[in-house]
Amino acid sequence: MSQQTARIVTVIAAFLAGLAVFSVAIFMIAGRLPTPIPAPSAIGGPFRLVDQNGKTVTHDDLKGKPTLLFFGFTHCPDICPTALLDITQVYKALGRDGDRLAAFFVSVDPERDTPEVLKEYLSSFDPRLRGLTGDPASVAAMEKAY
Repeated sequence: MSQQTARIVTVIAAFLAGLAVFSVAIFMIAGRLPTPIPAPSAIGGPFRLVDQNGKTVTHDDLKGKPTLLFFGFTHCPDICPTALLDITQVYKALGRDGDRLAAFFVSVDPERDTPEVLKEYLSSFDPRLRGLTGDPASVAAMEKAY
């Protein structure tokens, strides 16, 4: 073997040895275990409220389909109606697939936002959008949980 070939083989061997040492160091620092899968978030919890038609809605009604919860109030001057219009547009864009989506407008002002008030307010938006209200303690508990 020529001297030039021997040098090339030595450089390649040194490179591979360095790469091996570097790889071992990385595995030792970072660990060989894959990144753990995060646990499900602890958002949500049991609740019992009523919709704009007086029908009881609980946390069990959220199971089995994608659900959107929007917290607001009917006397909100701009953000709430804009967001509800956006939700209406999402329903429109989804067409019949929108029937698989549950969307709720949860009032944070239950003393003014009775089921009747919610029904009138939500009549300007997609009829699949449901309003939720209840006694102040129940609404506050849901706010905190979600």
